[in-house]
Amino acid sequence: MPFYRPFWFTCLLGAALSYPLLQPLHAIAQSALPACPPPASQEYLLLVRGKTEAERAQIASVLPSDNTVLVCQYLDEVVVRAGGFTSLETANAWATYMTTVAGFESFVSRPAAAEQVAAASTTTEVGGASNGDGANEATYQPQRLGAGYAVLVEYGDRPEVATTVGQVVRPVGLAVYQQRSYLLADYTGDADSAAITLQRLSDAQLAAILVDAQQVVRLSAEVAR
Repeated sequence: MPFYRPFWFTCLLGAALSYPLLQPLHAIAQSALPACPPPASQEYLLLVRGKTEAERAQIASVLPSDNTVLVCQYLDEVVVRAGGFTSLETANAWATYMTTVAGFESFVSRPAAAEQVAAASTTTEVGGASNGDGANEATYQPQRLGAGYAVLVEYGDRPEVATTVGQVVRPVGLAVYQQRSYLLADYTGDADSAAITLQRLSDAQLAAILVDAQQVVRLSAEVAR
């Protein structure tokens, strides 16, 4: 006499046999992300924790468009890695911005040479990494500017531009505008005053722009030089 299994028993048996096979596939998908490459010589990395794919996509959209962004494995965590920072100050400023304004925990990874120089200190979770000399570090207090005008100066990968700007105006701050870092040369409600500052900076051969202050987030009122 042939033996017939009830339909429900066949479904249950199939599910039970397939369940162990699904687990490794899920694990493989989770581990498919590459390990985060270490920083190159003279490069600082910004690592931002994102718990979900949606959060990681949001983080990537906020990070500077000029930087190389990669989702990767750092230790046992999935993070968004932004490379290309040549200034510790700029990397720390972005870490502070991502944590305080965007709401994502961030930290900075130093190149090996910098780690050896700063062996007595440890790169800290945001509020900024220590370089062993607190007297020369900027204080990062992200604040969106109000109504008025902001005069910004592009500095690219040359933080020494802050010294040149400081010879024209003081103080020189650090700010974020449209996902890019700038030196903040002036913030005022007087259009004529902002125009004069812009002209002085242009005369000094500096790449200065005048923008709506309400679109600017000030990271530091005065950068360390």
